[in-house]
Amino acid sequence: MSISTGDTLPDATLLRLGADGPESVQLSDRLKNRKVVIFAVPGAFTPTCHSAHVPSFVRTRAQFDDKGVDEVICLSVNDPFVMGAWAAATGADTARITMLADPESAFTSAIGMNFDAPPAGLMARSKRYAMLVEDGKVTLLQQEDNPGACEVSGAEALLASM
Repeated sequence: MSISTGDTLPDATLLRLGADGPESVQLSDRLKNRKVVIFAVPGAFTPTCHSAHVPSFVRTRAQFDDKGVDEVICLSVNDPFVMGAWAAATGADTARITMLADPESAFTSAIGMNFDAPPAGLMARSKRYAMLVEDGKVTLLQQEDNPGACEVSGAEALLASM
């Protein structure tokens, strides 16, 4: 069953690329007593993710600050090295978007947002969504029906719903 508005997110150990290599990140630590946006994509450098989804959050990052959001997190079932390279390629790093890897799809599977698309070479990937999380609780969730679309999960749509 997929995560829903009103649910509390499970804790997870995710990875990010730090100055000295991969670093573990406890999701519960990032969410406690904070207002956080998490958006997830099927894969780094994939067409819609690279040309639409991440850029929507890069160009609107300041608007999330204005709405009291403490952190914007991009989550993908990739490794932290790919996420680090992708952050640099998209400008997500300079836009203060935290790029987190869920390499085994553990968190993604735990919240019921996993899917497979064998023809595209995508296995155990994340569905495309965006959510607002306040103190660990999902207060707004916008999920795409089609993983190739970025309409309801894009930054502008999420901002309009906040």
